[in-house]
Amino acid sequence: MSETQRSLKTADQLYSLIANEEDARVCTDLPEDACREVPRNFFLILFSNVLTKLGDLLISPKTVLAWLLNAVGAPALVAWLVPIRESGSMLPQMVIGAWVRRKPVRKWFWTLGALGQAVSVATMAAGVWFLQGYYAGGVVVAALVLFSLARGFCSVSMKDVQGKCIPKGRRGRLSGLATTLGGSATAILTIVLFWDRGDPSMLFYSLLLLLAAGFWVVAGVLFASVDEYNGETSGGGNALKDAFNNLSLLRDDPPFRHFVITRALLLCSALAAPYFVLLAQKQADSAWLLGVFLLTSSLASSISASIWGWMADASSRQVMIRGAIIASGICLVVGFSALIYGEQVGGIWLYPLAFFILSIAHAGVRLGRKTYLVDMAGGNKRTDYTSVSNSVIGLLLLVVGGLTALLSLVSNVAVILALGFMGLAGAVSAVRLEEV
Repeated sequence: MSETQRSLKTADQLYSLIANEEDARVCTDLPEDACREVPRNFFLILFSNVLTKLGDLLISPKTVLAWLLNAVGAPALVAWLVPIRESGSMLPQMVIGAWVRRKPVRKWFWTLGALGQAVSVATMAAGVWFLQGYYAGGVVVAALVLFSLARGFCSVSMKDVQGKCIPKGRRGRLSGLATTLGGSATAILTIVLFWDRGDPSMLFYSLLLLLAAGFWVVAGVLFASVDEYNGETSGGGNALKDAFNNLSLLRDDPPFRHFVITRALLLCSALAAPYFVLLAQKQADSAWLLGVFLLTSSLASSISASIWGWMADASSRQVMIRGAIIASGICLVVGFSALIYGEQVGGIWLYPLAFFILSIAHAGVRLGRKTYLVDMAGGNKRTDYTSVSNSVIGLLLLVVGGLTALLSLVSNVAVILALGFMGLAGAVSAVRLEEV
């Protein structure tokens, strides 16, 4: 038996255990040729996702990049990190989606996006090593813009490739397992990198960024090996024109419109996290806090994601509801506690604990809405749904981010309370979604 045959047999056996079915390749919504390649594709996509999750940890705008900009002497630029990181990858997706849709094989868009992210992160490493102050900060922010654009290609193409290569009923499991493995690996990496370490040097930050760039390169190479069959294509025409035409989905497709509204309200789970960190920093502005929040986030993902994934295969709608209730609940508990008893309530460990619970909720919200979107559409509709919803959410993220920035002038507690009520409205909206 050749090495390749042994690898394929091992992949079949492992996939059979994960899929928990007598014939792991049974799938009703994929062509027969695609079904035969499911086990191998499952693990290629899985390990690509794990590597990108490791990279995401090492350049997290909420933690690592924020500390980095302060270290190089450009603290005023910190406020731009999260909006650029999130919206920069979402806003262009209608145009990217219209382009991707006309290609029968779409894995190369993900590979191109991964390599683009690697180049962007390597540019950040060079900027902080050779420059200082706002020159270094400017390079980091500019590279983050390019990073987010490259990420847009990955976001649009991933759901489509996954929908073509992984059968329905196993997609949530794939996402959950990737998040669990990624969370476990990042927890180990956080301990190795930050254990008993003082203030990091510029060399430490540069090597950290180069390590992240390496993860994206390897992920891109693995994803290029996915065996993807030719899919539907449509249209010639101009990508920008097609993109704006797709906005009619919001008018003509009520279930999709309802999903986008629900997803917008569930932004609370992502937007609230930095304000928990800010409240903790007021009590202990120490370098060890960076490692604590990174470790907390990693543990939350590794503990909860596979459970969310299995639950999403049964009902992604229920996963969104439960995640939204947990997220809004912890925001309201923390917000009202701080409002009534003061921001010192519970001591320094209250906020990392609340951050941990919020991270579990966010993992559920994120995995639930991703699985729901993939399952509610097929063919080119899946790409259109992804690109339109991401573009709209990217714009709303800037709007909501601006409103929370204004509200933060009143207090951070006011922001947390407002986002808590927003999440509660999202839970009610998710209850009214149709099952897919």
